[in-house]
Amino acid sequence: MNNNQKELIKATIPILQSSGEVLTDYFYKRMFKHNPELKSVFNMGNQSNGKQKQALAGAVLAYAEHIDNPSVLINVLKGIGNKHVSLNIQADDYAIVGGHLIASISEVLGEVATPELIYAWTIAYRELAEIMIGIEAELYLNNESITSRWNGWRSFTIKEIVKESDEIKSFYLYPTDGKGIATYTAGQYLSVQVFVEQLGLVQPRQYSLSSSFNPKYYRISVKKETSLGVHPEGMVSNTLHKMKVGDAVNVSAPAGSFSLQNVDVPIVLISGGVGVTPLLSMLETNQKNNQNKTVWIHGCRNESVHAFKEVINSMEEESDWLETFLFNEDSEQDVDANVIKGRVDLHLCKEAILLKNAQYYLCGPAPFIKAHYESLISFNIDKSDIFYEEFGPQSFRLN
Repeated sequence: MNNNQKELIKATIPILQSSGEVLTDYFYKRMFKHNPELKSVFNMGNQSNGKQKQALAGAVLAYAEHIDNPSVLINVLKGIGNKHVSLNIQADDYAIVGGHLIASISEVLGEVATPELIYAWTIAYRELAEIMIGIEAELYLNNESITSRWNGWRSFTIKEIVKESDEIKSFYLYPTDGKGIATYTAGQYLSVQVFVEQLGLVQPRQYSLSSSFNPKYYRISVKKETSLGVHPEGMVSNTLHKMKVGDAVNVSAPAGSFSLQNVDVPIVLISGGVGVTPLLSMLETNQKNNQNKTVWIHGCRNESVHAFKEVINSMEEESDWLETFLFNEDSEQDVDANVIKGRVDLHLCKEAILLKNAQYYLCGPAPFIKAHYESLISFNIDKSDIFYEEFGPQSFRLN
């Protein structure tokens, strides 16, 4: 892009700040009207609740704000690239999406969208697409070069289902073809694809791997969402919870950039609700391999939805490297005197978590992550030592 084109892009920043979601809402409606087959690629729950249009609006704005140096967004782009590969997105798909996005800018902005502005955004999108295609090509090539990894979808059979709480079930997925499965780094996820009868569509979802690596199976632990109403949110989790041993699902190879970064330092694992799943994988991996000093902090509503509590208690009793802090909002329902009443409060754990050279991992909903990230910063924890995973479309950037 030349400087004039970059200035045209930056001139649209105020519009994106005030009306970005109007643009992205229009874009998705336009794209699904002309290419309805893409509904099976996108999460229609996030389309319904507005999270996807919010996330895309934020991404477009961030790209415009950093158009002079988009490389500062590379970590975010790598995260998106991992998800795209897990959904088997191909280079040709960028032309379809780009065509609808540029058309949407033109149609929504009206007279403001001069030919020069549209051309500038066309060039900007083309350059971004080239970055993304390059990131994803490397990931696809990596899958082909590593033993037992694969690209695209592969059938896995459910051979065991375990109830972990009133809301969460664990599914043990074995390759239907009996061949080997790919290893993964603790914290990564699988994309799982099922047919949702209510929608008449195949739908993909990402679920964190909730155990350390086992060469025979993958384990995911899924929370059943109950606030369905007339929207498709939670329809995949409900579909999974209705499945039985012997049923099959499609699975892509493990992916994701949220993972243990350094296996030789203490770790502090902070989770809320079903955010426990990737951190449990980290904890089990550390138990098997390193047994570095670990502080486990978890919060949930009450005893009935407290998944993996017995596992964690048993692990702590058997080790001298693990210390736990458990928070329940309705703790009067609990018989465990060690449970702290209320939401997670890192100030109550401050002395325990200020460990030399430690790394900190956060997982849960956006408000949970933001609050505890800010607490860690207030404790003078360096940003480079804090890592987080927000379930669903990423709505913010803290690092």
